[in-house]
Amino acid sequence: MKFLRAVLPLLILGGCAWGGWTLYTSRPAPKVSETAPVLVKVQGRILKKSTFPVQVRSQGTVTPRTQSTLLPEVSAKVVEVSPSFRAGAFFEKDEVLLKLDPVDYETAVVVAKGSLAQMEALLAEEKAKAEQALENWKALGRTGEPSALVLRQPQLARAEADVAASKAQVMKAERDLDRTVVRAPYAGQVLQQSVDVGQLVTPGTQLAKVFAVDYVEIRLPLPEREMRFLKLPERYRGGTPAEGADPESVPVRLRASLNGKAVHWQGRLVRVEGSLDAETRQIIAIAQVDDPYARRADGVPPLKIGQFVEAEIRGEVLTDVYVIPRVAVRAGNEIILISAENRLRRMTVEPLAADEKGIVISANSPKAPQEGEVLCITPIPFPADGARVLPTVEGETLREGELGETGKVRRGTGAS
Repeated sequence: MKFLRAVLPLLILGGCAWGGWTLYTSRPAPKVSETAPVLVKVQGRILKKSTFPVQVRSQGTVTPRTQSTLLPEVSAKVVEVSPSFRAGAFFEKDEVLLKLDPVDYETAVVVAKGSLAQMEALLAEEKAKAEQALENWKALGRTGEPSALVLRQPQLARAEADVAASKAQVMKAERDLDRTVVRAPYAGQVLQQSVDVGQLVTPGTQLAKVFAVDYVEIRLPLPEREMRFLKLPERYRGGTPAEGADPESVPVRLRASLNGKAVHWQGRLVRVEGSLDAETRQIIAIAQVDDPYARRADGVPPLKIGQFVEAEIRGEVLTDVYVIPRVAVRAGNEIILISAENRLRRMTVEPLAADEKGIVISANSPKAPQEGEVLCITPIPFPADGARVLPTVEGETLREGELGETGKVRRGTGAS
């Protein structure tokens, strides 16, 4: 019994080991199957040289060419207001906008003219006395030149000064009388009316705010990258245009949304401010729109002071460039090319210009792709250099070997 108790466990363990070994050595061989690699399908576009007209975009607010605050130069009550002297009304140069009570100033003119007549009479009397003094000097048989006192020259000079002062008083009274009629300094529009009939005004009282309507201006900050393609109307002191500057003007197309509809106006750059903007450090160009309040055949409403507008400034036409769509440009101005073996190749490019649709790069740059290479326009989250893909170029799927050594399509789908 002792023997069995000692040997039986060993026999059981040995049997289990033999059974496990038998199962291990007699197992069926695993089936081996090969899985074809899954290629990512991407869209490609053949790069072709083209031209690109640069349109520099900016924005600004419409401001008047000249804005003035009308102030009276005399004190009086407003007795008449023109229909053109209302907020939003238009007026022409020298048009009467309002009249002040002229009675006191008409009286002042009469008084000044009466004083002038008295002074002229005293002057005539002094001249007669001076002539009589000279005759008396000669009648006494005196020799030599008579003194100034004898000829009454001081009295005569005082009378002449009184006449000149009286004439000045008449001119001032007439000028004050003329100032009771407030006239428009230029053709314009009333921005704000501050007084009306019956109100007493004094020098310094604000009558209205007006602005000129012959043209309006818009301050446009210019982006530094695209600014080099503009012929800005820069000028030196003395009026000499800067090198490369447009001596005339640069066309500008302005756009705004009114009542949910996009409307446009045509303007031009007329000058460049002499300092950089303190906040943006950008150059500010001034666009001008002539006669913005005239009726137009297309029914476009006039520009409003303070209206925000977007601007497109016509620049140079770039040649021998590639226009890369925005969808194909990754962070850091990186694009993805498809090689002859249908493998991805990442490349960083240097944009010349850009718009909302894409960026523009020079085809002659050493860092630019060659004409005919295939650009990947499918966004890939994590592209790896050398990763294989299945590209579709111009509607046709290309297999490996259907691209040339430089990525150019070998078949009829190549660049035209």
